[in-house]
Amino acid sequence: MRAFAHDCDFSLRRGIPNGLEFGSATISYGPILVKKSMKLSAIASALDVRLENGSPDTEITGLNRIEHAGPGELTFVSNPKYSAAARTTRASAVIVGEDFPAISAAMLRAKDPYLTFARALELFHQPVRYAAGVHPTAVVDASARIGANAHIGPYVVIGQDVEIGTNAVLLAHVVIYRGVKIGDHFFAHAHSVVRENCRVGNNVLLQNGVVIGADGFGFAKTAEGRWHKIPQPAPVVIEDDVEVQANSCIDRASVGETRIGRGVKVDNLVQVGHGSRVGEDALLCAQVGLAGSSEIGNRVILTGQVGVVGHCKVGDDAIVTPQSGVAGDIAAGALVSGAPAVDHKLWLKYSAILPRLPEIARAVRSKARKE
Repeated sequence: MRAFAHDCDFSLRRGIPNGLEFGSATISYGPILVKKSMKLSAIASALDVRLENGSPDTEITGLNRIEHAGPGELTFVSNPKYSAAARTTRASAVIVGEDFPAISAAMLRAKDPYLTFARALELFHQPVRYAAGVHPTAVVDASARIGANAHIGPYVVIGQDVEIGTNAVLLAHVVIYRGVKIGDHFFAHAHSVVRENCRVGNNVLLQNGVVIGADGFGFAKTAEGRWHKIPQPAPVVIEDDVEVQANSCIDRASVGETRIGRGVKVDNLVQVGHGSRVGEDALLCAQVGLAGSSEIGNRVILTGQVGVVGHCKVGDDAIVTPQSGVAGDIAAGALVSGAPAVDHKLWLKYSAILPRLPEIARAVRSKARKE
């Protein structure tokens, strides 16, 4: 185990209460909960927003939804649906837009209330930090090169010729296959897997159960009607600042590569087929399925349960609404719905007519008989 990495050579000791000691550092595998309180003026300053109608000395101890927030809590309004709730909320302060009507509670006026609320959450909920060290049960190949300050948790397996950058966190049962190259600030939650020869950039986060680089679903039919497996040696490339959430799979390709662009966010239970390309800052929401060789443009939003047929292209900034089926190319900037997906306004007309189809059919048959 001491043949670990060039600058990650830790002295391991067993039997330390409440954790494991690596050199002079003690690792605790549970979160440290700290009760935090901030004055409203300090929050306004940290978020660069304007305080109105409230005391700067008001103490804020947490954040909550507008329906449930009470004294000492901060909430927000970004959806007009909740404007009425802002007038009756018990929260000590509300983050609102710059043109939001005045209310009795203290207001923090922001250009983007939703983004500001997200930043406020960061003030009160710091992520758990993991001390550098290697758990005694981890299996790390002697040829692996791991950067400084790595945290390697219980039963992690790191294969031959793997390279991982600085400040990595690999939690229990993570498996990194041979030949994988990973950048700085990599975070892999328990049971995530990166398969052989894949490439992962900086600041990449894998949630529990993610599989990067499993074989693509490629089979050729023989003359006898059987399925012959097509080799899938080409890697997955994950660019910087990508997050892949729980139990999603991004498959490797037979030729070329499968590529996920910078800043892409992938929700739970998403399938990205072999040879697909997803552009920068795209969102793939829960249960989206991309068949092989799909091309998804920059900043595209595929909402829940959208399916994309193989070899289709979805242009930059397009939005596909829930449960839609993309069976052909989608133009840049389009908003589409339905299966097959069509212009959203046209789909709304289809939907309005659908309940009347029996009535329309009867009218057509009646007219046909008269003629």
